Amino acid sequence: MIDLFNGEVITYTIRSSPDLALVTKMLGQAIQGLPSGSKPILHSDQGWQYRHLHYQETLRRAGLKQSMSRKGNCLDNAVAENFFGHFKEEFLRQHDFTSLAEFRVQLDGYINWFNNDRIKLKLKGLSPVEYRTQSLARITHDSELNVQ
Repeated sequence: MIDLFNGEVITYTIRSSPDLALVTKMLGQAIQGLPSGSKPILHSDQGWQYRHLHYQETLRRAGLKQSMSRKGNCLDNAVAENFFGHFKEEFLRQHDFTSLAEFRVQLDGYINWFNNDRIKLKLKGLSPVEYRTQSLARITHDSELNVQ
């Protein structure tokens, strides 16, 4: 899951097959990590996992809204497609993995680097985490000025 605000990878899971457990585990992790009172919109393609009653019920119980791509419109998923383009070029094509365990370790390192160290020009030369942190500090500062 990618935050559209700053392009940060919020959570991810990997499994040997794209089954329902893959997305429900990831959804559960994302819900647990939400700040109190936040109710983001979760956008996905129209994959069967996202149309599954269990997935939709989990969203409903968490008070979250679901958004899905229009059929045949890849532009709706441009942010995710952009991430996976970088992921393939910067990670997959740069490494040879000898085991799934090694892949998982390397993947954790890549996601950490992507979120915390990799700068983005559209985020004013900051990493996603730096941009979020700076933005939250600015909002807090501005709201404190308005209270006084």
